[in-house]
This record gives sequence, structure tokens and C-alpha cells, in this order.
Amino acid sequence: MNKIIAFVVAFVVVVLVASSAVFVVDPRHVAVVSSSGGSKASLAEPGLHVKLPPPFQTTTFLDTRIQAFDAPDADRYTTSDKSELLVNPVVRYRIGAPLKLFAATKGDPQTLADRLASLSRDALADAFSKVTLADALAQQEAIAARARDELKTAAAPLGIDVVDIELTRIDYPSEVADVVYKRMSAAREQAAADERAKGAAEAQQIKDDAERKQQGAVADAYSQAQAIKGDGDGKAAAIAAQAYGRDPDFYRFYQSMQAYRESFKPGDVVVVDSSSDFFRYMRSPNGDAPSAPAAPRKH
Repeated sequence: MNKIIAFVVAFVVVVLVASSAVFVVDPRHVAVVSSSGGSKASLAEPGLHVKLPPPFQTTTFLDTRIQAFDAPDADRYTTSDKSELLVNPVVRYRIGAPLKLFAATKGDPQTLADRLASLSRDALADAFSKVTLADALAQQEAIAARARDELKTAAAPLGIDVVDIELTRIDYPSEVADVVYKRMSAAREQAAADERAKGAAEAQQIKDDAERKQQGAVADAYSQAQAIKGDGDGKAAAIAAQAYGRDPDFYRFYQSMQAYRESFKPGDVVVVDSSSDFFRYMRSPNGDAPSAPAAPRKH
């Protein structure tokens, strides 16, 4: 009975040792096989592998897919004009050299997170220190690209390939937010007032130009009208002169009728000397002076 128990125990021990010596690496990971103390590490690609059982050799699996590191809290960064901003970055990276990463962190995820947080802070601090507050708010993609390039160089010794940095939040600290917002509001109001003043000036200029054009058009029209009127008066005078030359008596009669029309209006009461030369055509169609009455004959 004791032999059977000893055999079972020995079998279980062999199975456990064998199972700890065989491991499988899936395509999403690589494995770093290290000896006791972390020395003489080797890389195991995806597939079935055999190693010495612990504690002689240990296996650390590393994810080779693109991963994201999101800082839990926003950090403060200072711009070139001494303005402070709260920034939350997300760093996307992949493990490019697993053995380098294992040598630097011993495969500890927290150590890697701490190193990435420190390096990303340094890269972003340098990027923000080279721009003003206005540029920091308007050029977020450019700032992130600059920080990514710097972080890629700094993280290379860790075996990390930085893919991208995304700034998920850029905000003002609470103690300066009100001051900044008031300053921005005042600046916008001033810009709006400048635009209104500019629009009013342009409108007045357009109005003045229109008035000048109107006055010019009226002056041109008046000049043309006067020219036409003068031409008509000249032709009328020529026609009148021609008519006078043909029939002076009729012309004088026509002129007198025109004078009567202009002088007398309906309802007017005029007291004049009927013997005046002005009324000669009223006394006679020919405008002749009335003949004197014949003297009585003496018998």
C-alpha cells in the first residue's frame, strides 16, 4: 500500500514538473525565459516550448500588441508665457525589443507604467514650454506629435516603440480658470466691437460713395437736360423767327394770346385801361387801333 502511495505521489510530482517545463506562447505574446536571478534571458516566439522547471527557469509573457497607457491624473504643464495647463495624455506603444524591456523592468507592469509616466511627462513638459498659451490651445496635434517624437527616442532603451500620443484633455487649473475665461471674453468682445466699427465704417463709405454717384448722376442729368432745353429753345426761337418772317401779324397775335394766358387766371379781377396797347387784340382781331367815330355832318 505504501508503495502505491509513493508511486502516485512520484507520478504527480513528475507530471507537475513536466507541466511546468512545457509552455505555449500564443501569437499575441512573446515569452522571456530567464534563469534564477534574472540572468541569461532568452526569447521564446509563439509556439510550444520546453524549459527547466522553476526555480531554475521562469517565464514572463509580454503582450506585443499596441497598448495604451493612460495617466490616472492630469499633470500641470507650463507654457512659454508662464501659463499653466492641466493635461491628460494617452500614450500608445508596442513592445519592440522584449529582452530590453525585461532587462529594464524585469517584466513588472508597474515599473513599466512608472517609467512611461515619467518619460511622457518630460516630453510633454518640453513640448509645452516652447509654445504660448494660445498656440497650446490651437496646435494640440502639433504639440502631441512633437512630444511623441521625443518620447520615442527616450523610450527606445526600454525596448518600447511609441506609436502615438493623444491629448485627451487640456484645461486650466481651477484657480486661474475664471481669470482666463474673463480675459478671453473681454478679448472676444473687443474683437466683436472692432468688427462692428469696421462694418460701420465700410457701410458709411459705401453710403458716401453712393451719394457721390447719385449727385454726379443728377448733375449729369441736369446738364444734359439743360443742353436739351437750350437746344429746344434755340429751335423754338428759330421756328418762331421763321414764323415771324412769314407772317408777322399772326406771330404778334399768337404772342399776345400767350401773354393773355399767362397773365389772367380764372377768377381774377383786373382793373386796367382798355385802351392800353396790351389789349389791342381784344379790341380788334388784327390788333389795329379802333377807328375814330365819324364827325357829324353839318346841315
